[in-house]
Amino acid sequence: MSIFGLTEAAVAPLVRDLTRDDLDREELVERLALAAWTGIAEPGDRDAGELIAAQGAPVALAALIDQWPADRMVAMLTESGITATADAVTAALDRWRPRLSSSGLLRSLQQALLHGIRLLVPTDDGWPRGFDDLGPHAPLAVWTKGKPHALPALDRSLALVGARAATGYGESVTLEASSGLVDRGFAIVSGAAYGIDGMAHRAALASRGVTVAFLAGGLDRFYPTGHEALLARMTEVGMVISEVPCGTAPTKWRFLQRNRLIAAASQATVVLEAGWRSGSLNTAGHAAAMGRPLGAVPGPVTSAASAGCHRLIREYDAICVTNPDEMAQLHPGFDDPPPVSGAALNNPEQLRVLDALSSRSARRAADIAARCGLSVAQVQGLLATLELEGRVTERDTGWLRQRR
Repeated sequence: MSIFGLTEAAVAPLVRDLTRDDLDREELVERLALAAWTGIAEPGDRDAGELIAAQGAPVALAALIDQWPADRMVAMLTESGITATADAVTAALDRWRPRLSSSGLLRSLQQALLHGIRLLVPTDDGWPRGFDDLGPHAPLAVWTKGKPHALPALDRSLALVGARAATGYGESVTLEASSGLVDRGFAIVSGAAYGIDGMAHRAALASRGVTVAFLAGGLDRFYPTGHEALLARMTEVGMVISEVPCGTAPTKWRFLQRNRLIAAASQATVVLEAGWRSGSLNTAGHAAAMGRPLGAVPGPVTSAASAGCHRLIREYDAICVTNPDEMAQLHPGFDDPPPVSGAALNNPEQLRVLDALSSRSARRAADIAARCGLSVAQVQGLLATLELEGRVTERDTGWLRQRR
């Protein structure tokens, strides 16, 4: 028995290995059709999204394979309450038909299995809920590589984006922002590009946080090539995601479409440094269009590298944010207290110890001493006092700052 021109014996084991072992035949056909559509339609293709929403991926794919006339497809869409014209459907069919290739689909599935890549579809538990806000422009399915726990972490995540040609100022602000947000329990989302994106991912990894990257090409070949090692590290603790199958090259259009996923998957977006025409402004535009909180970090008024951030604040009502606490407050579910002030402590040395602690990653007394500039003996005494006050707690792996 064949499915879309491929023998069931050839594709069934592949689909089950890439998704779930317990798929029945109907689920298997659905997932195979969605996998095929990720290589047929360009990311964000509204026509494909509406067609699949109306009739399901298998019927939509069968209609394409069987060369249904445009009028029949218009009628099918109309019955589902979707307005379509014969000209628009004909144009869509002309885009899709050259990409119909059963051998290409089989090859992409085999490559995905070879590289440890998984297929995630909208009915899966880990599907990012934010994608739903994209409507007909939502991804049909996504290809993932990494740890499954990174997907639920997106519910408490912020996107940190910015220019590729980052300055020392931009990289310094990004380092502080990413590590500070990780310490506050947030996952970091970005696009793995050079500059701000790469620094956001590296800082999150250094702070032992969860970080997720959305790529514009297939996951069998990481891009940019200079970040291959970084992306490989991310798959060990976080995840990389793409909506195009293995073998698909990153293009300028796909980078722009990739940006909508960064904005949709995270709960808020922060632009840390961007020129007047930076591509990160495209991500900010998607976030604003979906009603997501948008923040921008100001820079020197003389710096062209921050002109885009100033433009977002002035023209797009972006919130001016200058530190991790202000960025964290963009998250709709933000429930952390404001940072402890010196006046609320018994002495300034307690503040130095608290500033050196994390509420997420346990730290030893010697590490805390190195961070705050006090002796280990002083730190141990201060930690004992802070523990009595309920401000810190000790674990087997070290000390944690309590969230209050």
